[in-house]
Amino acid sequence: MSGARVAVLQFPGVNCEGETVRALERAGLDGEVFRWTRPASHLAAFDGYVLPGGFSYQDRVRAGALAAKDPMLAALAAEARDGKPVLGICNGAQVLVEAGLVPGSGKVELALARNRAPRRSGYYSRWVLCRVEESSCVFTRALSAGTLLPLPVAHGEGRFTASGRGAMARLLAAGQIPLRYATPAGEVAAEFPDLPNGSELAAAAVCNAAGNVLAMMPHPERVLDLGAISRETGGEWGARRDAALQEGGDPMADSPGMLLFRALGAHLAEAR
Repeated sequence: MSGARVAVLQFPGVNCEGETVRALERAGLDGEVFRWTRPASHLAAFDGYVLPGGFSYQDRVRAGALAAKDPMLAALAAEARDGKPVLGICNGAQVLVEAGLVPGSGKVELALARNRAPRRSGYYSRWVLCRVEESSCVFTRALSAGTLLPLPVAHGEGRFTASGRGAMARLLAAGQIPLRYATPAGEVAAEFPDLPNGSELAAAAVCNAAGNVLAMMPHPERVLDLGAISRETGGEWGARRDAALQEGGDPMADSPGMLLFRALGAHLAEAR
């Protein structure tokens, strides 16, 4: 590869680094696993960063809480302040929130709390629809508001919430909630199962004010190919999947998850 360099940060217990690197490489980027044993100062050599999913430090205390105290996060925060893009996926999102990089004050302002769903508790995995909202977020700004993206979720602590009254509403108004869980009709999800975790304002992702740091709970790296989209997914993406699986189709064509990685590649190409 000869594109921009992107570090995929791996803490003990992280387990999605391989597919994340593949997604980056497919987007024309040089993805490299950056393990916790390396000096944090080496992060400065990279153009962007992804914190992938998994169970960093076994999710002890709270999901992402221990990894957020690693010296790498202080170095990562400095790079983010310089405008470099940072994407946290699932456990990576939890780390960014616990480290105060999202929504971005440096203080812990949000939580990714335990899921709330009727007659369910603990870890939950399913396909969901995410609706793109108006935002300056690097990873979604090229997508039209209202676009629906089918993506898988897999977490036990994915409920975006804030202790301050009205805090999430202010983030939405500021364009800092670029993805929200939605119904197949494109409405904001209000109840389970379209809303898989009880997240406030159906938030599936939150970014910082500058738009270069995104914490998202769905897993875009797990659905890179059209042929990988759930058979239960209808609408435009379901039709694309069905066409791709027909004779002469291309089941390896880009699926919704790749849109975010392509956006990162486009942003880094513009920045060079």
